[in-house]
Formats: sequence, structure tokens, C-alpha cells
Amino acid sequence: MKEVRWRGLEHSDVNHLRGPVWQLEVDGERVIYRLLFAEEGRSGQVLLALELVKKKWQKAKDRHIRLAEERLADWRARGRRR
Repeated sequence: MKEVRWRGLEHSDVNHLRGPVWQLEVDGERVIYRLLFAEEGRSGQVLLALELVKKKWQKAKDRHIRLAEERLADWRARGRRR
């Protein structure tokens, strides 16, 4: 995530999935994970991790993307209540 913040979404190994949801592949010790995240805050200075799944498929499944979108919507709704 530090590299994404430093290099930016366009210049990193990041894939845009849908709407505000992006994907980054993370190397684990014996497995690769897909981290679904979104930019938040003024000027997108916060990278909000929304879902982490093992990379077993060629692309993120729609259910994982929907869950990330739901979590982002919940995050944003709680922020508006303050």
C-alpha cells in the first residue's frame, strides 16, 4: 500500500475493478492474495482496505467486489453521521 500511495494508481501494479474499487496483488509466504481497496478522504489520501482473498481465480469474483462495495458504502455512511 505504501508503494501504491507513493507511485499512484496509474503507475503501480494495480487493477481497476469497478467504480471506486481497485485491486492489488500481495505476495504472501506461500500464497498470493488479492487486496481490494478504495481511495478515501480529501484528494484520496487514504487507502481503505475492504477485502482480502486468496488468489485462486484469474480475476476477483463478483461476490468479493460486491462485498468491498458494501463495506465502502457502510464506511461512507458512518462518516456522514458525524
